[in-house]
Amino acid sequence: MRYLFILVLVLVLQSCGEKKEKIFPRKTELTESVYASATIQPDSLYQVYSAVGGILDRNLVEEGDVVKKGTPLLQIINNTPKLNTENAKLSLQLARENYKGSAAVLDGIKDEIRAAELTYYNDSINYFRQKRLWEQKIGSKSDFDTRKLTYELSRNNLKLLQSKYRRTKNELQTQVNQAQNNYEQAKINTEDFTVTSKINGKVYELMKESGEIVNITEPVAAVGSDAVFIIKMLVDEVDIVKLSLGQKTLVTLDAYENQVFDATVTKIYPRKDERSQTFTVEASFDKPPKKLYPGLAGEGNIIIAKKKGVLTIPKDYLMEGNKVQTENGPVGVSVGLQNLEYVEIMEGISESTALIKPEQ
Repeated sequence: MRYLFILVLVLVLQSCGEKKEKIFPRKTELTESVYASATIQPDSLYQVYSAVGGILDRNLVEEGDVVKKGTPLLQIINNTPKLNTENAKLSLQLARENYKGSAAVLDGIKDEIRAAELTYYNDSINYFRQKRLWEQKIGSKSDFDTRKLTYELSRNNLKLLQSKYRRTKNELQTQVNQAQNNYEQAKINTEDFTVTSKINGKVYELMKESGEIVNITEPVAAVGSDAVFIIKMLVDEVDIVKLSLGQKTLVTLDAYENQVFDATVTKIYPRKDERSQTFTVEASFDKPPKKLYPGLAGEGNIIIAKKKGVLTIPKDYLMEGNKVQTENGPVGVSVGLQNLEYVEIMEGISESTALIKPEQ
């Protein structure tokens, strides 16, 4: 009798376990969103590169320092640019001295021109006096030809000196300009050894220590905004076509547990990352948290559609082929919006249709 009672109890328990879980569809507000992993980054974050190679003398700032545009960040050692700058400066001084100084080349040519002008003036007087005498049949032909030749030589010599002056002046001016350009270029090259910030912001990372080699292919620092942060989200390629600028986004951060922040999509990058098969999307906080740091991780849900009073069922009640299990057997349905938990039912069943949860 005892064993018979146990057998009956087992059969009752089995019959109870075979009851199927049953629900009814209900109308509610349904929001469809696209999931994305999220990371916080400062706005305008960029990696700083040196325009020249050398040895890092010292970092002029520390990580976390707030800097202005043009603030020196680090100093690189290389004596060659300094020597080139000094040589260029000396060449410029020499060129200016030749052009304007007390021992200028042009002053010597001017003295020659003044002497040639006096000679030309004197020879011209003698020539025209001799010419008038010769026209009166006074004097000899030989004296006239001699005066004429002397006059023409003096005139040509004066023209040559004047031409030499203009040419020399142009050459010296060109030398001054070239020396000035070389000096300015040398100064620029020297300035390149002091790396400066391109924006107003904060130093987030210094990647080199004093004594390390710096080259033009490796970043030496990272600088970004100290007040404005953006949300970088990675979106699966199957969802990217659903997104557009201005869409609202709900963001949760691991550092702010149980808090949801509103944001807005501001940029969609058109290039897919082939390694992760994702697209990058940027959003900005409508009202950011009080404290943010680069690299804070979280999740984003980009809202792509929202409806009120729609007929919904839990997603795990929807079978393959868009069918649901009713008390009368499988029934086909038309689906609409859906999120991670619920799906909209547009046709096929009503609020009074009892649904049985399909076996997993």
